[in-house]
Amino acid sequence: MPALAQAQDSDGWKLCNKTSYIIEAAVGRPVGGSINVDGWFKLQPGSCQLALKGPLEPKYHFLYGRTSSAHRGGVREWRGETELCVDPTGGFSLESPPNCTAMGLEPRGFRPVQITNRTRWSTSFTEIDNYDLEKARTAGVQRLLEEANVFSGAIDGHIGYKTRAAIGDFLKKNNLPADTSDSDLIDFLEQVAKDAGRNVGFTLCNRTDKRIWSAIARRGTEGWESRGWWMLEAGGCARAIDRGLRSTEYYVYGEMEDGSRTRTLAKASDAFCVGRAKFAIVGRDDCEASAYRTALFQRAPEPVDRRLVFEFFERDFAKAGTQ
Repeated sequence: MPALAQAQDSDGWKLCNKTSYIIEAAVGRPVGGSINVDGWFKLQPGSCQLALKGPLEPKYHFLYGRTSSAHRGGVREWRGETELCVDPTGGFSLESPPNCTAMGLEPRGFRPVQITNRTRWSTSFTEIDNYDLEKARTAGVQRLLEEANVFSGAIDGHIGYKTRAAIGDFLKKNNLPADTSDSDLIDFLEQVAKDAGRNVGFTLCNRTDKRIWSAIARRGTEGWESRGWWMLEAGGCARAIDRGLRSTEYYVYGEMEDGSRTRTLAKASDAFCVGRAKFAIVGRDDCEASAYRTALFQRAPEPVDRRLVFEFFERDFAKAGTQ
């Protein structure tokens, strides 16, 4: 497999992806007394890209990364504790607004990167497996082949007969030339993986004109479990489970922000535990004893073809003051 094209050794801040995931990155740069934020920079596995042209200011810059929606298992993040605004839906360039929500943006935790050279600086995204750029590229192709339901095998960064055969079959099936570049192959696989992911899993959608905080519950391998929170803006959706559903029993919880009041689902009757912040809780008894709280969930319809979409409507929520 020929090497992916790398960012040229130009002056500036270069980002490199030494993981098996496609990463979408955003950077914060100091401008006067504030921080400007730019995104998204798409980094294929094993590739590098210039995120900020030189000359650089020898100051703290900031970096955030998230995985492409093609990848299963939920969004993975490379983050820190400095909250800056981003537009989660598309490319953006922001002059550090003081209030993310008021501008339709969302806060994300960036990590500081101390740049000490005015000419060139490089920062790498890494994962537990200590890949170099070449192995990251191969592992990325292997991961995407699996997520596109083309091939299931080891994700280890080592190209072998099965991986080569799977690539050849994929190219032939999609009428792509045998000499398709790695970069184009990854782009094609990413799109196929996204399309495959839309046909399975558990999706929550907000069909109201208000913000909803949502959670789900189900019977897992260790018993009953509940997970949250997914913030759903008006008209927005979120995928709570991005693999084919195996069980038939799922529950949902929703809190609608209605002015100074919070409204919950009117037909909810099944008790599960929820946390104050993002949570994944095993068990549904004695919630308060474990510093959680008990909330009433509503049973969702059974999945069809391993897929379920639950839509929150205004009529589903109890009127303010009646709960």
